[in-house]
Amino acid sequence: MFEIAKSLDEALSVITDGCMLVVPREVSGVPMEATRALIRRGIKNLHLVALPTSSLQADLLIGAGCVETLETSAVSLGEYGPAPRFTAAILNGTIRMKDATCPALHAALQAAEKGVPFMPLRGLIGSDVLKYRDDWKVIDSPFGDNDPIVLLPAIKPDVALFHAAMADRFGNVWIGRTRELSTMAHAAEKTVVTVERMHDGNLLDDPALAAGTLPGFYVDSIALAERGAWPLPLPDQYGADAAHLAEYAKLAATEDGFAQYLGKHVYAKQVA
Repeated sequence: MFEIAKSLDEALSVITDGCMLVVPREVSGVPMEATRALIRRGIKNLHLVALPTSSLQADLLIGAGCVETLETSAVSLGEYGPAPRFTAAILNGTIRMKDATCPALHAALQAAEKGVPFMPLRGLIGSDVLKYRDDWKVIDSPFGDNDPIVLLPAIKPDVALFHAAMADRFGNVWIGRTRELSTMAHAAEKTVVTVERMHDGNLLDDPALAAGTLPGFYVDSIALAERGAWPLPLPDQYGADAAHLAEYAKLAATEDGFAQYLGKHVYAKQVA
């Protein structure tokens, strides 16, 4: 049942220790204010699915000890270098890594979206990543012709979490061109969204906005979080904070520096 949450923490209450949480890539509306709130709460043992990649968000959650399993195709700070806490966790074996590819993650979530147990995908055959995924099965096509195909089990997240520009009081959320957010919401048991602002009226009644709107019956909770993607960008709203990301990359290179970053930018509840 949809609700406009009284606070961010209230909206995030459905995200519990050990749940499977799906989040979007850096340019699709990453809920960074919500991420900081989850770290402050001390969330643990997440199975984090990043569709299909991640950057600062995954690195922060891993460094803060929130992640048990990570399922994604890449974690990187891009032009600011490798993701240091992710790299350290892989080298130290402190998280379980489920390597994937971008098409594989989209296909597995689309399976859950469609209510089917698996999705076939061809491009994985012959790749190194396939031999490390016992849950991906290669079969002969039932239609013959000696045509092998990979079956990917559906990814069914407990919660989808993302940030968007606006929502209305009916639970409809404007996602614009970032259609993978629809896939996340369709596949997940619950969807929590943080937004920059509330729209006055019904987004689905506006012909200019309806096509880019996720209907409210896919959304469980909405919370206001102005500049909630900062320091990452939000499509068509604001860009990334380059200076902040450079600071993070420098500090997070060491455990002590990462702890300093958390103290300054997470536990102190600092905003842009």
